[in-house]
Amino acid sequence: MRKPELAALKLSNPLHLLALGFGTGLSPVMPGTMGTLAAIPLYLLIQGLSAPWYLLILVLGFIAGIWICNAATRAIGRHDHGAIVWDEIIGFGITMFAAPTGGWWILAGFVLFRLFDIVKPWPIRWFDRRIHGGFGIMFDDVIAGLFALACLQGLAALL
Repeated sequence: MRKPELAALKLSNPLHLLALGFGTGLSPVMPGTMGTLAAIPLYLLIQGLSAPWYLLILVLGFIAGIWICNAATRAIGRHDHGAIVWDEIIGFGITMFAAPTGGWWILAGFVLFRLFDIVKPWPIRWFDRRIHGGFGIMFDDVIAGLFALACLQGLAALL
């Protein structure tokens, strides 16, 4: 059952469709996790790109995400609603930058990103509570993605 505040979000609106992670953010359970799952096929599409192109896509996704998340927030009148998952998509993309290829690494990146996004250790929680709007929605997931990236790269170096 769809939450009443989400009635203003329309999947026919391209900004809302992206904010909701192609609809995965409407999941009644763990919408952030479902949004991160939606990031996997997108990652698979760009994983073979050279580092500059991969980073350009992430930067453009972040900049667009500020606008996308602002549009969804304005529509529902609530900051950083759990259904808004574009930030998870970009955060997972950051986690997987220069990751080794293979399903195991995708799973490890997924688990690490979700861990940092859910637990929000310092400074992620600090940013999450103090920076608002589309930039704030995006920024804490960028930091979570960077933490997960560091752990994933450390794990790759150990193995």
